[in-house]
Amino acid sequence: MVFQLKIKRKNNKLRMGYCLMILIFIINYLVCVFAEPTFLREFCSGGNYTTNSTYQSNLNVLLNSTLRAFKTEGGVSNEHRSANTGSEPDTVYGSYQCRSDLKSNECEDCFDSATEDIKKSIRCPNYKQGILWYEECILRYSNESLHPTLQDKPAFYIVNETTVSSTNRDEFSKTLAKLVDKLVRESTVAKNQFATTEENFATSRKIYGLVQCTLPDISSNDCNKCLSRVAGNLSVCCYEKIGARVLNPTCNLRYELYPFYESKAITAAPPQSSLPPPTYQKPRKSHAKIVIIVVVPSVVVLCIITIWCLRSRWACATRKTKQIDKIYEIHSDESVQFNFSTLRAATNNFSNVNKLGEGGFGPVYKGTLSDEQVVAVKRLSRYSDQGEEEFSNEVALLVKLQHRNLVRLLGFCLDGHERLLVYNFMPNSSLDKFIFDSVKRTYLDWEKRYKIIGGIARGLLYLHEDSRLKIIHRDLKASNILLDADMNPKIADFGMARLFKVDQTQASTERIVGTYGYMAPEYALHGKFSEKSDVFSFGVLVLEILNGNKNNSFVDPEISGDLVSYAWRHWNNGSALDILDSVLKDNHSESEVMRCIHFGLLCVQEDASDRPSMALIVLMLNNHSTTLPVPSLPAFCVQSKTKSKNIHFGGIGDRPGTASVSDQSTSKSAESINEASITELYPR
Repeated sequence: MVFQLKIKRKNNKLRMGYCLMILIFIINYLVCVFAEPTFLREFCSGGNYTTNSTYQSNLNVLLNSTLRAFKTEGGVSNEHRSANTGSEPDTVYGSYQCRSDLKSNECEDCFDSATEDIKKSIRCPNYKQGILWYEECILRYSNESLHPTLQDKPAFYIVNETTVSSTNRDEFSKTLAKLVDKLVRESTVAKNQFATTEENFATSRKIYGLVQCTLPDISSNDCNKCLSRVAGNLSVCCYEKIGARVLNPTCNLRYELYPFYESKAITAAPPQSSLPPPTYQKPRKSHAKIVIIVVVPSVVVLCIITIWCLRSRWACATRKTKQIDKIYEIHSDESVQFNFSTLRAATNNFSNVNKLGEGGFGPVYKGTLSDEQVVAVKRLSRYSDQGEEEFSNEVALLVKLQHRNLVRLLGFCLDGHERLLVYNFMPNSSLDKFIFDSVKRTYLDWEKRYKIIGGIARGLLYLHEDSRLKIIHRDLKASNILLDADMNPKIADFGMARLFKVDQTQASTERIVGTYGYMAPEYALHGKFSEKSDVFSFGVLVLEILNGNKNNSFVDPEISGDLVSYAWRHWNNGSALDILDSVLKDNHSESEVMRCIHFGLLCVQEDASDRPSMALIVLMLNNHSTTLPVPSLPAFCVQSKTKSKNIHFGGIGDRPGTASVSDQSTSKSAESINEASITELYPR
């Protein structure tokens, strides 16, 4: 009897195991069948439009009908669509392209997802220009005509951080080079400028690749140029990695160690028959039974899975809320917790009139509390992928930090799904609103700029060495420097910051965050960050303050590069003062300017050990007798066209940085589970 019970229990366990395996199989199948298009990256620019404006109305018409009109034309859904709606100055231009190996319904699903993301302000909220990359498609819109010409900026790299084994590395690199070369050749002669291929690698292994020029009406020559540049950068950053992809407005490239694209042998639609349609016959009962047997259990299983998913999601959300509540109970004695109704009243129900701006976290509003104190309220967007983590990180750090050059957190709010942060209001907004504006920059004389540089340096020194914590900011840039009524700088936005131990010098991550143009090479390439990562960003920021232009949008006829390259060229030529903003030409201290250029270039050295500490920089600012080392060629520096066409990649590679990046990379194989966050690059 006991033996029989044991057998029954064993059989029950086996049955449960089989059921679980079947259930997992069905879940995986359904996930594959009903999977949403995978968002990869967005790039937003062109200033903002007003809600309910003519421009927004035209944008909605473009997405809802003008571009969608192509849907009814046979075969067009897999190809490029472009159209425009409205009249100047509110004309909206749009283009859409699907990956050419996908079926029509997959292309339409991607188009629907992209348009919904824009209309619901999930992507590029209120921006006049946007580029959205998905796994399956790319959608662009702009207030300027989208000319079919080569455009390879910005570019984003997604790199699988898993490297090939040392024994196979040479063979892998040669095979990958062969594969990429073959893809470039095949795509530029193909009618739709699209190609997929595979190459044998090692024993019974293959590398799979795909390229596509995203504007099929560009010339094959421009397509070839774009892909050749991408291929050249791959040889620097990615040839030891088992998978990578590059996204830019003109061309895309991807390779993996597993087949990620649809087979070339896609079954074609049957030709139209000239024969009359077959006569209708009533289905036999056996067919009806089969339908019942297959469909009914499937519906039951689907219902069970749906309930299970909803319960799991609810449990996960509950755990997350409890975890956050627990975190803030610890800090409740150090910071004020506001009621949501108080902040809603202070901002006039988060009125657009009070909106100060919007970042990756969410919108920021001006508010007035009942005691007449003016505050800035940052509200977490429900569609923000990183917001929950940024929120907890910022509160956990800022309640413990107090310095005249750091933004002061007054409190926070936790109410259901609502997450809000409350700061002192900064009447002069952020530094980028001044130095990158042709009119407002005239308000910043040399004395004010030098004061701002010194204040930022002291704030960073406090974070790195003088506070009770050791903080690496990781996203230092002009828009994250706020200015009070007296133009004193306040370092803000600690959502990406990381806490170090007192004796810790470096850390690494697979989740690379930050802003392109400000990221140190060791961080952009390998995810390694330290105090010297912030020093690199500070150096870029100093050069921007001196020149009045953004590093990554700087244009000079002598150089196809950025502000750092421009500054280095003038330093090398003995004409360093020429980089100074023209509004300061007759009003500046030459010794102070030269000192700032000097340590600015030292901060952007390729090797982190060659960069000065913030303590030394503060000393340089206060003591002009301090001897400075001579800077060498900066990281990511492009030489003058008149001297050389070679690009300096710092010996490692010109891999990017990202604007508030999210890790939304996906994989179909265990070989790609270590894929790093999306990062950006301006390849040259």
